[in-house]
Amino acid sequence: MLRVSARSAALQAGLGRRAASTIALKYSNAVFSAALSKSSAELDKVQTELSAISSTLKSTPELSSFVANPTLSANDRATGLQALFKKAESSGPKKAPISDLTKNLFSVLSDNGRLAETEGVIEGFNELVATYKGELTVTITSASALPKDVQTRLESTLKQSQAAQKAKTVKVTNKVNPSILGGIVVDFGDKTVDLSVASRVNKLNNLLQRTSFYDPLLSLLLLINSDFVESV
Repeated sequence: MLRVSARSAALQAGLGRRAASTIALKYSNAVFSAALSKSSAELDKVQTELSAISSTLKSTPELSSFVANPTLSANDRATGLQALFKKAESSGPKKAPISDLTKNLFSVLSDNGRLAETEGVIEGFNELVATYKGELTVTITSASALPKDVQTRLESTLKQSQAAQKAKTVKVTNKVNPSILGGIVVDFGDKTVDLSVASRVNKLNNLLQRTSFYDPLLSLLLLINSDFVESV
């Protein structure tokens, strides 16, 4: 049975800014609590299974479309889940059957019409496991892949932070998101440092919308803003 415990709710407070919705995190908490109540080995097993399912969804468009479709009948959802489990089992490192706990999670998501929350549920679960194990994942988001020397310097600096020094292990990853235009966004623990160009542009646009400057000056500022974005 999936339940939300006080312990897992406390761990949720350590989540940083992520894509997972509040609803998804409730399911993350529930499966985390259920797995941990059995054993740490069960927790690892569920994490491995969810990782295989996540990879399967990313590599199989038809299954990704399946979980995103809220209009399917109960029978179609059951058939789709069986196909998802079979594909994930064959792609996993040990090719072991998916556990009843993981199957139960997806059964509940299906019955409640929440299969579209799958990515957020898995993301939230991984964050909870990392917190439980004393791991700190630092995500550096940039408009393009960071040069190796730049990432190395950033990693060295980030590992000297108080949050990193409290953790048992620190994992630094670089994600690419062209929409930030330039600069970087750093997520670690419950903190986010937004040094992106997109953030600065948004702040300037908000300022311009509130300003009472006369039209010629406003037009000039808008032109500067436009040139700035195009030059990035």
